[in-house]
Amino acid sequence: MKIHEYQAKALLAQYGVPVPRGEVVYSPEEAGAAAKKIGGSVVVKAQIHAGGRGKGGGIKVAANTGEATEIAKKMLGMRLVTHQTGPEGRVVQRVLIEETLPIERELYLGVVLDRAQGKTVFMASAAGGVDIEEVAAKTPDLILKETIEPGMGLAAYQARELAFGMGLAGPAMNGAVAAMAALAKAYEGIDASLAEINPFIVTRDGKVLALDAKINLDDNALYRHKDLLELRDLNEEDPLEVEASRFGLNYIKLDGTVGCMVNGAGLAMATMDIIQYAGGNPANFLDVGGGASADQIKNAFRILLSDANVKAVLINIFGGILRCDTLATGVVAAARELNVKVPVVVRMEGTNVELGRQILMDSGLNFTVADGMRDAAEKVVRLAQ
Repeated sequence: MKIHEYQAKALLAQYGVPVPRGEVVYSPEEAGAAAKKIGGSVVVKAQIHAGGRGKGGGIKVAANTGEATEIAKKMLGMRLVTHQTGPEGRVVQRVLIEETLPIERELYLGVVLDRAQGKTVFMASAAGGVDIEEVAAKTPDLILKETIEPGMGLAAYQARELAFGMGLAGPAMNGAVAAMAALAKAYEGIDASLAEINPFIVTRDGKVLALDAKINLDDNALYRHKDLLELRDLNEEDPLEVEASRFGLNYIKLDGTVGCMVNGAGLAMATMDIIQYAGGNPANFLDVGGGASADQIKNAFRILLSDANVKAVLINIFGGILRCDTLATGVVAAARELNVKVPVVVRMEGTNVELGRQILMDSGLNFTVADGMRDAAEKVVRLAQ
């Protein structure tokens, strides 16, 4: 689950990471009042779940209260387009009013799980303030890493090595060491899948602060953090993905024309791969799970068909916990209720497969039953075209 910058900073501050003074607002009038409270010049920052806001016009400096009000008036309600939003952009519904700071250096700090090691890795770089992916691709030697041993946290000597590696000394180094330890604790404490500060700044008087912050929370751990669930902003998520989550379905919208319904993430990935191998493009990732009911199947079908780009549907199910006859019953009910017009190809194997196929054939509906994954992919791609 993604959260906004101002929410991420509030969480980090609870763990001792220094952040600038700021206030999130929802109207130009509130922006002016916040700027007056902070005093002096401020930065007006659009709050959307995407990076590259500055390049898209989503971060502006205001010299006074009046300017802050005018900038907020233009920014609120605008459709902000960045390299991460896609051409459709995101509508700005709130802005962060934050104090300006005398920046001397911009650094990068990040914590993420290294799946190859099965351990958390703390990353730091002197090349902050720019896309870290670009730094990693062009100058990987500038990315410093320290592996965090489970249950140990980021050790003081590791934080000092990272600080020295970024060229810090004196008060700035001490502040950075403390901030890195706090960031590592925050990552573990809130069950994040990513915690990133870019830029992590050093001011001219030697202070360090998180000028920006990005946190992704592990969905699988949110049951332990009911308070963090309240940070979810449904306006920043795809409506179909939000709808799917209400029924316990894992749905991710893609750009293709072949709708995919499967049970199991591994089978979903294989299905998307074989559709592309057959010359098509998947329109989504939709995993109904191992124990889906007929009602969930019906809702999954409805969500699939809500995407206007879908020209054909491939249902690829291995009947283990989810029996093939249960799947077939749900598919037939959904097709009748939704008056499905697009071609539907079904490939199923496993428990009660013959009964499932019989239910499809007896339905009187225009289903194409495939023999194997390759046959299914070739048929659905041909029908989608």
